[in-house]
Amino acid sequence: MNLSYSELFRALLPETSLVLGALIVLGIDLAFGRKNDAAHRLRTSTILGLVAVIAAIYGSIAAGVGGVVFRGVITLDELTLATRLGVLVLTGLTLLMLPGVTRLKNSAEYVAIILLAASGFTLMAGVQQLLVAFLAIELASLSLYVLAGFNKQSPASAEAGLKYFLFGGMSAAFLLFGFSLIFGLTGAIDFPHIAMQISLQGMSPLLVVALTMVVVAFGFKAAAAPFHLWAPDVYQGAPASSAALIASASKLAGFAVFLRLLWPALGFSAGRVSELPVIVGWLPVVAVLALASMLIGNFGALAQSNVRRLLAYSAIAHAGSLLLGVVAAGRAGPGPVFYYAATYGLATVGIFGVIAVIERAGRCHDLTDLAGLYKRSPFLAAVLAVFVLSLAGIPPLAGFFGKFAVFAAVLKLGTLSGPAGWLVIAAIALSAVALYYYLLILKQALVAAPAHDATAPIVTPAFATLALLISAGLIVYLGLFPSQVLQIFG
Repeated sequence: MNLSYSELFRALLPETSLVLGALIVLGIDLAFGRKNDAAHRLRTSTILGLVAVIAAIYGSIAAGVGGVVFRGVITLDELTLATRLGVLVLTGLTLLMLPGVTRLKNSAEYVAIILLAASGFTLMAGVQQLLVAFLAIELASLSLYVLAGFNKQSPASAEAGLKYFLFGGMSAAFLLFGFSLIFGLTGAIDFPHIAMQISLQGMSPLLVVALTMVVVAFGFKAAAAPFHLWAPDVYQGAPASSAALIASASKLAGFAVFLRLLWPALGFSAGRVSELPVIVGWLPVVAVLALASMLIGNFGALAQSNVRRLLAYSAIAHAGSLLLGVVAAGRAGPGPVFYYAATYGLATVGIFGVIAVIERAGRCHDLTDLAGLYKRSPFLAAVLAVFVLSLAGIPPLAGFFGKFAVFAAVLKLGTLSGPAGWLVIAAIALSAVALYYYLLILKQALVAAPAHDATAPIVTPAFATLALLISAGLIVYLGLFPSQVLQIFG
């Protein structure tokens, strides 16, 4: 395997495009933007950011699927390509929400940080080494901490950024400690050699500690229970576009990198949950985290009156469903997890886009602030219904087929009378609980009368309209043709 820098550059075309885009956004704003008003600067920065995202999409396609490069540092396979395209589409939709929706004093810096976060996401998609995986995760994480606390005039945003940073820093410490133990045990940092050494050595007490550290860090990053405490405050306090990126592209890229780590690298220490008795490994622990996340997320959402906190607990519940996909990925492959995460990301970006537009016209904190949305903006009410029903898993929208694919993959591990079957039965029952609080959102938006002081029509900016239409259209299309995504993975 030759050490080819040209091959590495070609593999990193998306990251190169995004980083150069961030520098160009900052440079042009510094050179020419200071003379213009805030709206013009924001529009210019957004357009430049979208150009960088489009260039990164082209770079992802140009890099293609070519196996491992640069001595196994990065792998270019179907999961890498699909994840890169997914996070770039979600990043582009996030950028489209900005003009006319969020008034930012430092718009160029905000767009540049979004692009840097996206470069971390795309790098996470194809990593094959512990060191590069940690660097990619932290590049994305540090950018998200800044985005969460970017609104310096809002105490809630400052609190969100601080809490996210503290919890994220703790998870980074757990992850790095776990990685160091894995390196100490195996003498390797690349995933194939780690897998080979673990297959030869078998389970050991030190490996159990390392796996515990990695799973704990994974739980923090995914907002899985009981490591979810940061999510409600961050979703509530962060700017709408920041929360959208945290809930969508971050989750998609995070599950992609941990799928690679848990199965190809640590698969020999997975254990068994397909039948009794359960064999000790990281697989039973992930299954327990999945069940806890679905329980805490769904029942916690029932008690929420704040829209964003409700979405945060919904995200915790969906993290549980995604963890079920991780459990089944050893046999079913990454297709169900990717499809679920991508379609969930589209719906979440769309909902936060609707919230951002409503906040531009007034306030959108409590569920009652959505009352009468169908009269104030039929368009926003219609797309909100698509997003919410997709999250609820109503056919023929993409959210239904995401859940179906994950649950079917878990059932292939065993029968209904075994542990895998119990997990699926619990997930289906808790989906009925989720339907109740999702219908509460739709009841306010589509049935309840508007408040007397909130009857003025809501005007949706052109860029935000485009983002919402693309999100809703993709959810409907992928729901009607789910094989368009699933067939990528065979």
